[in-house]
Amino acid sequence: MNLKYENVNGWKVIKKMNNIDNVMNYSKEYINFLNKSKTERLCTREIIKLARNQGYISLEEAVSNGQLKSGDKVFAENRDKGVALFVIGEKDIEKGMKIIASHIDSPRLDLKPNPLYEDSNLGYFKTHYYGGIKKYQWVTIPLALYGVVFLHDGTKVDISIGDEENDPVFCINDLLPHLSSDQNQKKLSEGIGGEDLNVLVGSIPCDEEENSTVKYNILKLLNEKYNLIEEDFLSAELEIVPAGKARDLGIDRSMVMSYGQDDRVCAFASLKSIFETENPEYTAVALCVDKEETGSHGNTGMHSKFFTNIVAELINLQGDYSELKLKRSLYNSKVLSGDVNAAYDPNFAGAYEKSNSAFAGNGVILMKYSGARGKSSTSDANAEFVSEMRRIFNKANIVWQTGELGKVDQGGGGTVAYILAEYGAEVIDCGVPVLSMHAPFEVVSKADIFEMYRGYKAFYNINL
Repeated sequence: MNLKYENVNGWKVIKKMNNIDNVMNYSKEYINFLNKSKTERLCTREIIKLARNQGYISLEEAVSNGQLKSGDKVFAENRDKGVALFVIGEKDIEKGMKIIASHIDSPRLDLKPNPLYEDSNLGYFKTHYYGGIKKYQWVTIPLALYGVVFLHDGTKVDISIGDEENDPVFCINDLLPHLSSDQNQKKLSEGIGGEDLNVLVGSIPCDEEENSTVKYNILKLLNEKYNLIEEDFLSAELEIVPAGKARDLGIDRSMVMSYGQDDRVCAFASLKSIFETENPEYTAVALCVDKEETGSHGNTGMHSKFFTNIVAELINLQGDYSELKLKRSLYNSKVLSGDVNAAYDPNFAGAYEKSNSAFAGNGVILMKYSGARGKSSTSDANAEFVSEMRRIFNKANIVWQTGELGKVDQGGGGTVAYILAEYGAEVIDCGVPVLSMHAPFEVVSKADIFEMYRGYKAFYNINL
């Protein structure tokens, strides 16, 4: 027995197991998923499409059928911004579920309700940033516009501009170095302010004499293409995200660089693993939620009653529903809170405590706790459940590691784990290390995302 705990480089194990081709094939599927899932709405639609292809039926269809049996596959959509997938287990749901919960929203810029204005012959959109971003990272890069608008007559219109080959892109201006002496004196966090994140969208004035402005010309173009009028911005959800596709990174193609990997990387792994789970002992659940980056509030966030309501519906389809059965099902459940952690970055070594950091390439992470400083807003997994997950991963030969989110007093962050733990369920955070987390383009190791998928699948299918 080896008395020491040591991290293992996942690539060495993957090579030894002749799994390189499997890793690369998985990564191709993942990259394709990312490119179709630039927003939480698009991600939800792609998940449902994939689930349908795997034989899942909607909750409404299941209710119409009037019965639910072991092996049935059901999905429930939450207002086009979240989704839960279920594979019904051999045991009643009352005995507990095996849940992997991840979020599908990502940091971005949202258009304000009255976004369009003109200044000095230039047309702009005003934005309000969503989630934790470094504002200076969003200037002078190509940006795309995604979202939905409900028009004056109630018609729903999807908008996507910036990622197709012939699309225009947008950007946020920065001050040239020749004139930035005052800006250079500011702290990094203050160099670009929230009200400076104005997206440049045009500069040609309208030909109409009474409306010869750039703003009116932009409105006219939007009206011609989408039948949109300015008031329709009030009933719109329009997001500014980085333009560009997910790509392989590195001469050896060992990493993925993309927008939105926090946390669609975990969501995709939960999909792949539940799609490969048939007739589990306990009901398997892949839960994908919105609003984590802003505190998990709202009717599409983890704090909502969406999940408990859906579980109540499923219990009712298995027999007589009672609130006690619902409470038992949640209390008896075991949960992986699928979310990412910071990968140790030698360029910024001072922010990390190396011996308790996660490393790119060393596999999926089991994070006993997250939170900030004094473990604020964490659920802190019980030692018993950490032990169970260790044994499951070791039994399946998963390459795994552990890690904290930087030094104790450096900062920190939270996940949805504490919300699920409030049901009484056993919960632990489990994801992959990320370089440049919350930047417009984040980086993950293909070895880690593959081991996460294998680890999630083992969680669903191995019972100790």
